[in-house]
Amino acid sequence: MSLSTALVTSLTADPPSAPWLLRRLRAPAQRALGRWFDLSVEGLERLPPRGPYLLAANHHNYLDGIVLAAVVEQPIHFLVMPRVYRATPLHPVLHRHLGSIELDLTRPDPGALRRSLARLARGEVVGIFPEGPFSLRGRLESGLPGVGWLALRSSAPVVPVGIRGTYEALRGRRFYVPRRHALSVRFGAPRRFVADGARPRDARAAVTRRIMDDIAALLS
Repeated sequence: MSLSTALVTSLTADPPSAPWLLRRLRAPAQRALGRWFDLSVEGLERLPPRGPYLLAANHHNYLDGIVLAAVVEQPIHFLVMPRVYRATPLHPVLHRHLGSIELDLTRPDPGALRRSLARLARGEVVGIFPEGPFSLRGRLESGLPGVGWLALRSSAPVVPVGIRGTYEALRGRRFYVPRRHALSVRFGAPRRFVADGARPRDARAAVTRRIMDDIAALLS
C-alpha cells in the first residue's frame, strides 16, 4: 500500500466513537488492500481534522465503501440503497451497527436526508455516492440532487473523492469475489456551498454539478 505520512499517522488509532466491528476489521482490511490490491492514497491531508463533513465519491460497487472506511480516520455514515442495505438477512444488522443510512432512490426520501443532516449536526462524517446506483459502465455518471441539497442545508464542507480500480476488480466476477487489481483513492480539497439567492432547485443543481466536476477532475 502506498501510504503518505499523513495516512500512516491517521491509522495509528481509531477514534473512541468508532463502532466495535469497524475497530476490529479496519487493520485486516488495510493489510488486505495493501497486499492484494496495492492500494494507493493521495490527498488524505486535505480531509478536515474532524467532522462534520460530507465525502462525495464515484461509485462502482461495494469495494468503494470498504476502501473509504479503511483509510478515513473518522467513522463514515454511508447513504446506502435498500437493495444493498438488505442484501442478506444479516446486512441490516451490520448497517445499523455501522450507522449506515438507508436511502430509497425510487422516490424522494426526506427521512434519509434528515437523518443525514442530524449526523452532520452531531459533528459526524456522512458518505454519499452522488451517482446513486452503481455505475455499470465503469465511468462517472450524472449526480443526483440530494448531494447538493445536503451541502446547502448543512453548510458542511464537501470533500470530493475519486476511486479507481474497483470496477475492474469486480467486473464479470462471480459471487462478488474481486480479482487482484490496483486500487487508488484521491481526496480533493473541501468546498463549502451557499445558495447565493438562486432558486432552491437551481442552487441544488449547480452545487451538484460542481461536486461532480470535482470528482471527475480527480479521476482524470
